[in-house]
Amino acid sequence: MSLSFNKLGVYLGMLALGCSAGFWGSRYLSKQPVIGEQPQSRPVPIPSFTRQFNSAEESENVNFIAQAVQKVGPAVVRIDAARQVAKTPSDTFDKPFFRRFFGNDAPLPPEKFERGTGSGFIIGSDGRLITNAHVVEGSDRVKVTLGDGQIYEGKVVGTDSVTDIAVVKIEAVDLPTVAFGKAENLTPGEWAIAIGNPLGLDNTVTVGIISALGRSSTQVGVPDKRVKFIQTDAAINPGNSGGPLLNARGEVIGINTAIRADAQGLGFAIPIETAQRIANQLFTKGKAEHPYLGIHMVTLTPQAKEEINLQNELSFKITADKGVLVVRVVPQSPAAKAGFQPGDVIDKIEGQPVETSVQVQERVEVSEIGEALEVEVKRSSEVKILEVRPGAFPQGEFE
Repeated sequence: MSLSFNKLGVYLGMLALGCSAGFWGSRYLSKQPVIGEQPQSRPVPIPSFTRQFNSAEESENVNFIAQAVQKVGPAVVRIDAARQVAKTPSDTFDKPFFRRFFGNDAPLPPEKFERGTGSGFIIGSDGRLITNAHVVEGSDRVKVTLGDGQIYEGKVVGTDSVTDIAVVKIEAVDLPTVAFGKAENLTPGEWAIAIGNPLGLDNTVTVGIISALGRSSTQVGVPDKRVKFIQTDAAINPGNSGGPLLNARGEVIGINTAIRADAQGLGFAIPIETAQRIANQLFTKGKAEHPYLGIHMVTLTPQAKEEINLQNELSFKITADKGVLVVRVVPQSPAAKAGFQPGDVIDKIEGQPVETSVQVQERVEVSEIGEALEVEVKRSSEVKILEVRPGAFPQGEFE
């Protein structure tokens, strides 16, 4: 079977450090709440997570799930966002009769807005919130409803489409906050609890287990993201996006973010360590900066090597059966300035072996912009050490 160079990335799962294209991809994900298909009516007052137990015996009978929800529930919020839809001349005035009078200046229809609902949670008692970028996309202001029914206007402080993280600020004090756990300490099979507002149903709790860890963005179906996702079978539906995923102790271990349209019982969450790192940048700088090399890569296997060597468009031949092949170097990028060449095979970064393009991407993501990064590559039969200084991820590179 032959493979054209244009299809090389699709077949081999090519990842570009800052050179991928596309957005979330509706063919992979169910419709997200930002699209605005959730009903706007809501029960009043909103049921609260907090209540008093009638007796010590009743309190003792509450299981760990209920205890986790009681602990975190008051800090989970509902986020209602609206964005303006571009106006175009109406079909009525596009007819020849009206064009005789209006020409190209046909009246525009009234302004239209798309509305949607998502979730979020409070990370600072001073009104700092975190959610998904796609929940607040296109909105500068959002409506934030707390678990006790109080409603605030929220300002979208910053968004990062690369990780799908956004932060929002409301003017309030002494708010309940969540406690953070560590996603890096998770084990598949342990309990997972999701809280959010799926399908417009406020304060919904679902439970399951951690199904898997380290799912790549390509596996999840969003190859333009830089996230290793947590997979869970706790039910996640449109409207859950931006809400917390908890461990059995009621600590936030992830942000519920994605559901696969082609699979049931699978949900994905952004690890809390990633979310915290990006949120801190967004609150302090208003933007997140991602280290960038500027290479297109592919993970080598014996089959991949055979397919690549059949390509007439390539100016090199591959002898290695494993490693990470540099297929293309972006002109004027940090990698180009460091001397990377198409055909180089990356074996190590900072002395640590790498075998997949995802591993390279992860090592670069946690590096520092402007700081030297030592990369060992094989070029023909030679081993070379290249020193590259990652730059800031170019704006609009995914477009």
